[in-house]
Amino acid sequence: MRQLYSFYYDAFGIAFGSILEHKLRAFLTLIGIIIGVASVVVVGASISGLNSYVTETVSKVLGTNHFMIARMAFSGRMTDEEFERRNRNNKKVTFEEYEYLKANCKNCSEIGAQQNSNSDLNENGIEMPSARILGVTANMIEIEEKEIEAGRFISDTDVARSGRVCVIGYDVKDKFFPYTDPIGKKIRIEGVPFEIIGLEEKRGSMFGDSLDRNIYMPISTQQVIYSRENGIQLHGKSTTPDNFEAAIEEARQLLRNRRKLIGSDEDTFGLVNTKDLGNQIDQFTSAIAGVVIPITLITLIVGGIVVMNIMLVSVTERTFEVGLRKALGATRKQILVQFLIESALLCCVGGLLGLLLAATVTTLITFLAGIVMTITPAYIILSVGVSSLIGIIAGLYPAWKAARLDPIIALTQN
Repeated sequence: MRQLYSFYYDAFGIAFGSILEHKLRAFLTLIGIIIGVASVVVVGASISGLNSYVTETVSKVLGTNHFMIARMAFSGRMTDEEFERRNRNNKKVTFEEYEYLKANCKNCSEIGAQQNSNSDLNENGIEMPSARILGVTANMIEIEEKEIEAGRFISDTDVARSGRVCVIGYDVKDKFFPYTDPIGKKIRIEGVPFEIIGLEEKRGSMFGDSLDRNIYMPISTQQVIYSRENGIQLHGKSTTPDNFEAAIEEARQLLRNRRKLIGSDEDTFGLVNTKDLGNQIDQFTSAIAGVVIPITLITLIVGGIVVMNIMLVSVTERTFEVGLRKALGATRKQILVQFLIESALLCCVGGLLGLLLAATVTTLITFLAGIVMTITPAYIILSVGVSSLIGIIAGLYPAWKAARLDPIIALTQN
């Protein structure tokens, strides 16, 4: 055992010494490995960052343990035929159905309602096209976990009396009240003056679409100003994360009962929950990884070919050394292992340098672009493991060639 340990210790020492002896050549040889490992890790970090970004943004928009029911609201893919069929069969969700679900859904901590419209705002000659006007019930702040920076949100009293009050997003504030506190000020929506009672905390954007162009008003007021033809959206939240699926199914069955749907009758409404969206995000990013990662791994294969080439050169240069070692009793297996260790060590060094480069690139992108890129252990193991495997594979033929050298002929090559 001690003899075996001594052999491997010496083999690693010789391999490391050989790399240090030709630093520039080793570095140039490893450029392919370095770039390949860095590419895999950076792409993996980008995909992980994209997943986190979309998940956090969806949570910011919808909250957690949140589901939505509307006339046309579906998660997942649909064929054109399926969409047309549901578009014909589905019915708008009414305020009466909202009140029914609110009164009867036992697994729901909250049931809220929302109606959406768009409006071109014009105040003192300043214009904002297509601002989102959201008529809401007071509990939408809890359902979607909204944060109010100043003032307050819509209250039950505001809804009951159809109050002309509103809460604005940051884009609206910056457009019409850039240097003043908007609370208590007036803004006209469809020619009707509304008092601003709250300012929503800045939310940023999602895929280039700003989340701060919103104006919230009582849903009762919104239904007076805008048409009710498209119906409303129902938004629910479960009492606990554990009974989220139970809350969705209970709400679904209640609405089916209300609409007198039985047995195999298809739902005449659409339903979306945040968990389904999360699963779709994971599938989307996994699909990207499945396409992009193999492409970046090609760089590692090219790097492996370069390593094989340089190891063949190394065998040629060290023919006398190999002959001498074999003359002193080294076996073919020992010579083979010696050169395999050198090849694998070379690629491991390239893998570590590639990780260092990837960490630098991801940190720089995070700092400059503000997009958090996370280097996950899975991609580190994948890139370093593949680079080491490529090192061993690339070294097999040169090592086999060295092991097959005749010691007498090798000694005469000096």
